[in-house]
Amino acid sequence: MNRFLLLSFFFLGLLSCDSEKLPEGILPEEKMVEVLIDIQLTEGIAGAMPISYDSSQVLYRLLEREVFLKHEVQDSVFTQSMVYYLQYPDKMDAIYARVVDSLSLKQASENVVDEPGN
Repeated sequence: MNRFLLLSFFFLGLLSCDSEKLPEGILPEEKMVEVLIDIQLTEGIAGAMPISYDSSQVLYRLLEREVFLKHEVQDSVFTQSMVYYLQYPDKMDAIYARVVDSLSLKQASENVVDEPGN
């Protein structure tokens, strides 16, 4: 989360482009949603572990690396894509709305499975 906030503040100062076509090296919105879902889950896992803050940060970096490997995305491409989408608040809002919806659906489906009698 700290990394996201730092990136957000840094990139909000960048000028925005008017092009609708994605520049080379930018993840499409669907791929961003998929990666961000796993990034959010990773942050949750690292934060929920009963370990020190420093250890959770190390764990998070390891888990984050696994997310990038899973999605076959380089961390630099992800960062560059975040920079791009942060220039377009409407697009970023839409992406995060989809992330939140997906995480809510995932949580709801897990709650149904965990209920007694299922």
